[in-house]
Amino acid sequence: MKSHIRSSIKFSLTIAVITFVLAAIFSIVSSSILSDVVWIVGILIVFVIVAIGVIFDMLGIASTAADEAPFHAMAAEKVNGAKEAVIIIRNADKFASFCNDVIGDISGIVSGTASAIVVLQIASLTGNGEGSTVQITLSVVVTSLVAAFTVGGKALGKYFAINSSTHIIFFAGKVIAVIENKLKIRILPKGNKK
Repeated sequence: MKSHIRSSIKFSLTIAVITFVLAAIFSIVSSSILSDVVWIVGILIVFVIVAIGVIFDMLGIASTAADEAPFHAMAAEKVNGAKEAVIIIRNADKFASFCNDVIGDISGIVSGTASAIVVLQIASLTGNGEGSTVQITLSVVVTSLVAAFTVGGKALGKYFAINSSTHIIFFAGKVIAVIENKLKIRILPKGNKK
């Protein structure tokens, strides 16, 4: 039992460090991109960030809902992505934690920050500074839209994740297989331990 606790603490610390690094990268990249674009492109970038969060949330849910049985026959026939799908399902707790908690939460935080930058850009174009009625109204509207798209998108994503988990995880397995085989970047653990 102590080895499970130790393993869990090690994973938690690893995921915290990864989150810190990825959050810094996402924030720097999105802030630098948003500072050089017009507000309409900024809004599109915000919604791309929201979409990334929704997609990764869907992947995390699908990994916990999928059954590995359909992939065993495909893996035996060396179907590209089937072995990776089995590994994803057998490590669903860690995969879901990464997708939902790391990428999903970072996307939520970065989309909030990015939407604030867009609001300031729009407010400055209208000649209304920080704290003005226009800026506050824009902030409320943009924040509400981002929240609505995030929550609505995740709700729809959960439906697809639960009802099409096999297809989603098979697609994820194929993408990971390409990344690992062609780009030689290891994403999944080597073993398929349960």
